[in-house]
Parts: sequence; structure tokens; C-alpha cells
Amino acid sequence: MPEPSHESEHGRAAAPFGLAEVTGPSMVPTLHHGDQLVVQYGARVRPGDVVVLRHPFQQDLLVVKRAAERRAGGWWVLGDNAYAGGDSTDYGTVPDELILGTVRFRYRPLKPDQRSPLAVLRWAVSAARPVLADRSASRRLRAR
Repeated sequence: MPEPSHESEHGRAAAPFGLAEVTGPSMVPTLHHGDQLVVQYGARVRPGDVVVLRHPFQQDLLVVKRAAERRAGGWWVLGDNAYAGGDSTDYGTVPDELILGTVRFRYRPLKPDQRSPLAVLRWAVSAARPVLADRSASRRLRAR
């Protein structure tokens, strides 16, 4: 099942950036449930980029996937967790108009059980990171 994301669309024309929240396991290990994302709307999509898109069959549902390969009719998108499903292997190529934007930054909130000084230190080191393109995505696609 694809993971729903929440997008703040108000003021989208004025500001090219917005926020989304990851729910579900399909992008593990890159993204985890609860991660907050900074999305650049209308950004050029390249193979390997993590993108936010409208689900082809449920357009009120937003999903976060990796753009693996450009094909006739749009993008072939995959989750980083091959066991989670909910990507182009289920619904095919995603048309360009359903790709909303590219994920640029990830923030992982502190969990309530992370109270020890060591846990807080680990969180502080890894909480905020840019989301980089994985250029091996199309090679993984051919390997499946």
C-alpha cells in the first residue's frame, strides 16, 4: 500500500517550497514514518530523485517515491523498500502532471523514548539531512 503524505498546499503559487510528512515504510531506509520533508514544487525531476506525487488511482492520496526512470508517458517510480510495494510495479508509469515536487530536505523529529544523553546526541547528529538523488535507481530497476 502506498504511504499517504500530508502536503501544505496553501500559498503554493507564491512559495515554491512546502512540507510533507511521511507515513508508511515504503521509503525505508532513506525515509521513515514520521519524517518531515521539505518539498520543492515544480522542480525538475531527474532519475534517482525522491518525489512527492499524487497516486494515479486515488489522486487525493499523496505518496513519496524515488523517480527511477523516465519512460513514455511519465516516470517509473519505486519505493526504496522493495518489500513494501505501492509503486510503479503496482500502478505503472506516473504521468508528469501527477509529480508535484522533489524532496530536498528531511527532518526526523525526536521520539518520546529518546531521553538518554546518548540517544539525544545520536538524534542531533542525524535529525536533519538533505535528501540526495540515488543515481543507481535505474540499475535497481533493471535488476528486479
